[in-house]
Amino acid sequence: MRVIAKSVLVRFAEQHPETRVSLERWHAVLRTAEWKSGLEVQKAAPKAKVLNGERVRFEVAGGNYRLIIAFDFRRQIAFVKFLGTHAEYDEIDALTVSQH
Repeated sequence: MRVIAKSVLVRFAEQHPETRVSLERWHAVLRTAEWKSGLEVQKAAPKAKVLNGERVRFEVAGGNYRLIIAFDFRRQIAFVKFLGTHAEYDEIDALTVSQH
Protein backbone atom coordinates (compact mmCIF):
# COMPACT_ATOMS: atom_id res chain seq x y z
CA MET A 1 0.00 0.00 0.00
CA ARG A 2 1.24 3.48 -0.83
CA VAL A 3 1.16 6.25 1.78
CA ILE A 4 0.23 9.74 0.64
CA ALA A 5 1.76 12.50 2.75
CA LYS A 6 4.47 10.44 4.42
CA SER A 7 6.10 13.84 4.97
CA VAL A 8 3.42 14.52 7.61
CA LEU A 9 4.64 11.46 9.54
CA VAL A 10 8.29 12.49 9.22
CA ARG A 11 7.65 16.08 10.34
CA PHE A 12 5.52 14.93 13.26
CA ALA A 13 8.20 12.47 14.42
CA GLU A 14 10.78 15.27 14.29
CA GLN A 15 8.57 17.44 16.51
CA HIS A 16 7.52 14.53 18.77
CA PRO A 17 10.52 12.14 18.98
CA GLU A 18 8.60 9.74 21.22
CA THR A 19 6.42 8.85 18.19
CA ARG A 20 9.26 8.04 15.79
CA VAL A 21 9.55 4.29 16.44
CA SER A 22 5.78 3.78 16.46
CA LEU A 23 5.30 5.73 13.21
CA GLU A 24 8.20 3.99 11.48
CA ARG A 25 6.83 0.60 12.51
CA TRP A 26 3.33 1.55 11.32
CA HIS A 27 4.68 2.77 7.97
CA ALA A 28 6.70 -0.42 7.44
CA VAL A 29 3.62 -2.59 8.07
CA LEU A 30 1.46 -0.45 5.80
CA ARG A 31 3.92 -0.51 2.90
CA THR A 32 3.72 -4.30 2.70
CA ALA A 33 -0.01 -4.57 3.44
CA GLU A 34 -2.57 -5.44 0.78
CA TRP A 35 -5.71 -4.80 2.77
CA LYS A 36 -9.06 -4.85 0.98
CA SER A 37 -11.28 -3.52 3.77
CA GLY A 38 -11.38 -1.89 7.17
CA LEU A 39 -12.03 -5.32 8.66
CA GLU A 40 -8.70 -6.57 7.30
CA VAL A 41 -6.98 -3.49 8.77
CA GLN A 42 -8.50 -4.22 12.16
CA LYS A 43 -7.42 -7.87 12.01
CA ALA A 44 -3.84 -6.76 11.37
CA ALA A 45 -3.98 -3.93 13.93
CA PRO A 46 -6.44 -4.94 16.67
CA LYS A 47 -6.19 -1.59 18.48
CA ALA A 48 -7.21 0.26 15.32
CA LYS A 49 -10.79 1.52 15.18
CA VAL A 50 -12.70 1.49 11.91
CA LEU A 51 -14.58 4.80 11.72
CA ASN A 52 -16.42 4.17 8.45
CA GLY A 53 -15.89 2.34 5.15
CA GLU A 54 -12.65 4.14 4.44
CA ARG A 55 -11.33 5.82 7.59
CA VAL A 56 -9.44 4.07 10.35
CA ARG A 57 -8.00 5.53 13.57
CA PHE A 58 -4.70 4.17 14.85
CA GLU A 59 -3.11 4.67 18.25
CA VAL A 60 0.46 5.95 18.17
CA ALA A 61 3.06 5.80 20.93
CA GLY A 62 0.95 3.89 23.41
CA GLY A 63 -2.27 5.75 22.65
CA ASN A 64 -0.97 9.23 23.48
CA TYR A 65 -1.37 10.22 19.83
CA ARG A 66 -3.95 9.45 17.14
CA LEU A 67 -3.50 8.85 13.43
CA ILE A 68 -6.44 8.89 11.01
CA ILE A 69 -5.98 7.28 7.63
CA ALA A 70 -8.43 7.32 4.72
CA PHE A 71 -7.95 4.20 2.63
CA ASP A 72 -8.62 3.75 -1.05
CA PHE A 73 -8.57 -0.03 -0.92
CA ARG A 74 -9.15 -0.47 -4.65
CA ARG A 75 -6.07 1.59 -5.57
CA GLN A 76 -4.10 0.49 -2.46
CA ILE A 77 -3.49 4.05 -1.24
CA ALA A 78 -3.52 5.33 2.35
CA PHE A 79 -4.06 9.07 2.86
CA VAL A 80 -2.88 10.67 6.12
CA LYS A 81 -5.83 12.78 7.29
CA PHE A 82 -4.84 13.60 10.85
CA LEU A 83 -1.95 13.07 13.22
CA GLY A 84 -1.99 14.67 16.64
CA THR A 85 -2.30 14.30 20.36
CA HIS A 86 -5.20 12.53 21.98
CA ALA A 87 -6.49 15.94 23.18
CA GLU A 88 -6.28 17.37 19.63
CA TYR A 89 -8.13 14.33 18.32
CA ASP A 90 -10.96 15.03 20.76
CA GLU A 91 -11.40 18.47 19.13
CA ILE A 92 -11.82 17.31 15.51
CA ASP A 93 -14.42 15.46 13.46
CA ALA A 94 -12.59 12.26 12.57
CA LEU A 95 -14.87 11.58 9.60
CA THR A 96 -14.20 14.90 7.84
CA VAL A 97 -10.79 16.16 9.00
CA SER A 98 -8.19 16.63 6.29
CA GLN A 99 -4.68 17.58 7.33
CA HIS A 100 -2.67 19.59 4.84
